[in-house]
Amino acid sequence: MEEIFEIRDVCKTSSELLKSKAFSQYLNVYKNEFIKQLKLRENTDQKEEVLHKIEYIKSIKPKIYIKIFENKKDFSGDILMKHRQSVKFIDGCFHHYRKKSYTRLIKVHNEILKSKESAEAIKDRISKRANKLTDLILETRRALLTKVGFNVGVRRSQGLECQPNVTCGEISGSNIDLPKSYSNLNKVSLTTHADMRTGIHYTTHANKRAFPFYALNHNPYKNKKFNPQEYVAIPFEVGKWNILAYIHKSRGCIEMEPGLLNLFPFSKVRKLSGNKPDGIFIFGCPNSTMEDLGYFFDKENNILVGLIPNLDDCKYFGYGKKPILTLHNVLCILNDELPLHCGCTRYVVRFDSKTNEPYIFDSFVKADDMGRASLINGDLVNTTIPYFFGTETGAFACLDGFSEHAKMQMEGREIGYNKHSGTNARQIVPVTNYSEVATGSELDILLYLNNYDLIEPGKSCMDTNMSVDEALEHFRRGARVAAGSTQTHRGEVEISYWANPFPLLKDKNWVDLPQHSDLSYKFKKIEEKFIKSIKKRVESGQMKIGVAHSMLMAGAYSKNTTTKLKKHGFENRDLVEHKGPERAARDMVNLIKKAAVDKRNKMKKNINEVDITVATVGDSRTGKSEMAEKMEGVLNMSLI
Repeated sequence: MEEIFEIRDVCKTSSELLKSKAFSQYLNVYKNEFIKQLKLRENTDQKEEVLHKIEYIKSIKPKIYIKIFENKKDFSGDILMKHRQSVKFIDGCFHHYRKKSYTRLIKVHNEILKSKESAEAIKDRISKRANKLTDLILETRRALLTKVGFNVGVRRSQGLECQPNVTCGEISGSNIDLPKSYSNLNKVSLTTHADMRTGIHYTTHANKRAFPFYALNHNPYKNKKFNPQEYVAIPFEVGKWNILAYIHKSRGCIEMEPGLLNLFPFSKVRKLSGNKPDGIFIFGCPNSTMEDLGYFFDKENNILVGLIPNLDDCKYFGYGKKPILTLHNVLCILNDELPLHCGCTRYVVRFDSKTNEPYIFDSFVKADDMGRASLINGDLVNTTIPYFFGTETGAFACLDGFSEHAKMQMEGREIGYNKHSGTNARQIVPVTNYSEVATGSELDILLYLNNYDLIEPGKSCMDTNMSVDEALEHFRRGARVAAGSTQTHRGEVEISYWANPFPLLKDKNWVDLPQHSDLSYKFKKIEEKFIKSIKKRVESGQMKIGVAHSMLMAGAYSKNTTTKLKKHGFENRDLVEHKGPERAARDMVNLIKKAAVDKRNKMKKNINEVDITVATVGDSRTGKSEMAEKMEGVLNMSLI
């Protein structure tokens, strides 16, 4: 598609670059865009200037730049002035390329399926390809500027980022086993490795989710209407399931590609090859309507299908992330596992060799937003242990509640969206690695995150002195105060069963949603098994369950008066979202240390190190990320 610039040429010299099909294509893209903008001023008092400028732009051809570059003598007089004009134009094209374009550098490498080359070696080759192209573009620009005498003064090439948005390796989509009714998907090349430009921010048409992603009574995928040339395909490993994402190559849709690449790990393509994926996700389908927004379980082919139509209101990263996680969660339920809408961190706690006091040595994020719990058989007969597994290696962070320090830590690694929108500006940053997400950890502490109730100074924000049944009511109710980033008004309490583990299973009155009644019934049965296991572990002192009070939205909560806030130690309503999570973080540290002592005491050997895995269940803006940030500050785990 014309809007997306795909480079497949291999150029080694400036001369080859200027003679390449890719250069000619992008020059035309820039010319057309320039003329389009000029025509908006055709009926103004600048009409004559506009018409002459359009005429001039149409006359510009690639051969002009080849002639300038290959000339061996210095230019002078009118010829110099003419060539300066041409170079001035191509320099504008250069800056448009690095700031306004969406560029993909592609290498087809089907041979990797049979080779023994490591994934890291393949990624190295892809990165080198991107770096070589970048260097060549900068070198060519510099040479053209020099040819016409624009090289006088300070050279400014080092800060000019002009890497492709995504450089990727692809294999034929035919390597994936898909049912016949999905045959056109096989015609889309499959991305296997990627090097993407980070530290970049995109603007999308929408800035919040307004529509739910529910089950459909029909398959939204229409094989005959699907045009393979219009899509890129990426296989993601989400939990233990492989989900193929097909993203439409149009502006407003393709910008989701780098964000998803920064969020989910790649599927292992060599293992996926010849096999059927567990789910299919299509973003930006131009042949669909709002009636097709949602997911469908194709029982005949045993595959989940999710779809987002190509409508401006749906062009927001949340419509990429949440539907994919929904497919993951449906697969969890269908396979008797418990999806948890939560943050989860594994803390390494060591004991001082002299004082025997516990201290947190390190921490590893297992989930920023979503994961699953699996029951693993223990050493004793009829005992099971809940183990936690994650889904994402990145975090879709809302910047509203982060400190400037935290934002500085993210800088350069992020894929951002709607930076200048005022509210709900977000960015995806890597927060953990694949091995941590994919490896299960014994769940030691399970907490529901309450973000609006106030806790008196001196009282712990961590309440684990309750029965499992009492704690369970908090999880089932899933109450939080909304920030206003999705559908609910800011400052009002929202009820969502189990913090809405996508898809929403019950309404605010805990009545099964008709679309998901079968899943709700199955979830209840899964819940019963897990609660039985958790009860045994809590009773034996092997696990803690309860409520964590982050107080993140306590300042925004409509029922928290100024007097009430002051009574609980908050003099400034606007500072509650910073001070609340900080208090909660300190109490969380103490809880983790206590759990570590208890865990070690139950072990036969007097070991010096234990792992404590903590899952905090909660929806958006309940304080998961904010508490994690404050804990890093409390523990001094990071330094700028």
